[in-house]
Amino acid sequence: MSGILFLAHRLPYPPDRGDRIRSCNILRALADLGPVHVGCFAESRADLRHEAWLREVAASHCMPLRSKPLPLAGVEALLRGEAISLAAFRHRGLMRWVRETLAREAVDTIYVFSGQMGQYVPADWQGRLVVDLVDVDSAKFEAYAATARPPMAQIHAREGRLLRSEEARLAARADHTLLVSEAEAALCRARVGAAGRDIRALAMGIDAARFDPAQVAPHPELASAPGPHILFTGQMDYPPNVAAARRVIERLLPAIRQHIPTAQFHVVGRCPGARLRGADGQGGVRVWGEVPDVRPFLAAADLVIAPMEIARGVQNKVLEAMAMERAVLLTPDAATGIGAMDGQDFAVESSDGALVARALALLAAPARAAAMGQAARRFVVERMSWPAALAALPALLGRDGQQPGRRDAA
Repeated sequence: MSGILFLAHRLPYPPDRGDRIRSCNILRALADLGPVHVGCFAESRADLRHEAWLREVAASHCMPLRSKPLPLAGVEALLRGEAISLAAFRHRGLMRWVRETLAREAVDTIYVFSGQMGQYVPADWQGRLVVDLVDVDSAKFEAYAATARPPMAQIHAREGRLLRSEEARLAARADHTLLVSEAEAALCRARVGAAGRDIRALAMGIDAARFDPAQVAPHPELASAPGPHILFTGQMDYPPNVAAARRVIERLLPAIRQHIPTAQFHVVGRCPGARLRGADGQGGVRVWGEVPDVRPFLAAADLVIAPMEIARGVQNKVLEAMAMERAVLLTPDAATGIGAMDGQDFAVESSDGALVARALALLAAPARAAAMGQAARRFVVERMSWPAALAALPALLGRDGQQPGRRDAA
């Protein structure tokens, strides 16, 4: 049986953040279609402890530790006239492993997860190529440039321009270019123009069995403390998440507490910076940092909020909260690609004033909030399960109707 080469910018495990959740589930699905050879990066020595998982799912693998300092990547990028994102993820050892694997193994498909890894596809590759960009990263950097100050505005603008060229190059070469939602796919088509061969959505999914409120007890500290409790979750060194949390702390929560003085805002997610940590304990704010399991916090929340001002693709934090039957208040950017109904499955507002008013209305009507949470769970269970999201994957790889592969046969 022909194999698949899977290239990812970070180890697809554990599935504890949006891109890892997606890459982990896709890798597992690929392993059902044939032997998979995985090239990816460990971001820390802690990732190396999960190499046993990689051995179980992959026929072979290469996982170097990504240790190139960002300033060095910046210098390389300037000298080569390329995006910093490409220089940061270039590794000679991984390049060599890719060449050797393709020479040694009967691989007919390369699956690239994230645009940074497209540089590893050999120029003479003649097999099937699937590029999963996930989001249009170039548009994200352009949005950063629009709000940043010099010199970061110029750095972000350069990164956006060069990544746009790389996205166009990959879309022109790939048999299929995948994005996390139809909205992202449409944006990519508009940006690369006629160069793109087949640009389509491969949706994000949710493990609704794991994120089931019937299986999770609320966090005891939140459950016993005065509320209501408003929750934000996410990777807290990611600039759009930091900006969203600061928006709540500095602008939304003070207005809410004018009406509900006991309201509490909880920030849950790894790597909060000094400014966020400094807000812990001030004015109803609690910054938890990394936690073993986000589900008890979701189970205890009266309202989950995602006031993103910059967001690309589908926000996994929103899907998790919806699966846990929480009322979710979010901005249009954070709602992109989900397809749920405002007022039924979640609540969508843009301005600070509208977000505050909608939050107060939901917090004042627990029955209405509970009904919204129940509708949210029904929506994601019926429309956004992983089997439904990845149903098209075998056909994209030319393996529809194929017998189970290495992992199921083991």
